[in-house]
Amino acid sequence: MKLENEKATLALAQRLAARLKPGMVIYLHGNLGAGKTTLVRGVLNALGYKGRVKSPTYTLVEPYHVAELDLRHFDLYRLQNKEEWVSAGFRDEFDGCNIFFIEWPGHAQGLLPHADVEIVFEILQKGRIVEISGCTTIGRECLEQL
Repeated sequence: MKLENEKATLALAQRLAARLKPGMVIYLHGNLGAGKTTLVRGVLNALGYKGRVKSPTYTLVEPYHVAELDLRHFDLYRLQNKEEWVSAGFRDEFDGCNIFFIEWPGHAQGLLPHADVEIVFEILQKGRIVEISGCTTIGRECLEQL
């Protein structure tokens, strides 16, 4: 799917927000500046979140509670090693209730649950190409109506 601009990314985010279910895990792939955090901001705004949405590059995770949902936005770009993951207690976040958007999931390979949905961003000269895959039954159901 081609996204011409930020407005198109936010429109995709709005459609995705309407289909989220507790416990979903969404992996976000793409280079720096590809639109991963913009998508998460769009989802949160579509759900009614009014605060500032920032990339959790230095904190690794930002929690949000909106529309009776608990979302966790991970950016694992700076994750150093397995011990850092374990000592931060991140494993406890995956309780089947929280919804997860995980940037750079490859940095925690073997530590994360499998993705329900994977979204890959590719930067073009103008806009982005986004490839979205449903990896589980709940993920495919989410995308059927997208």
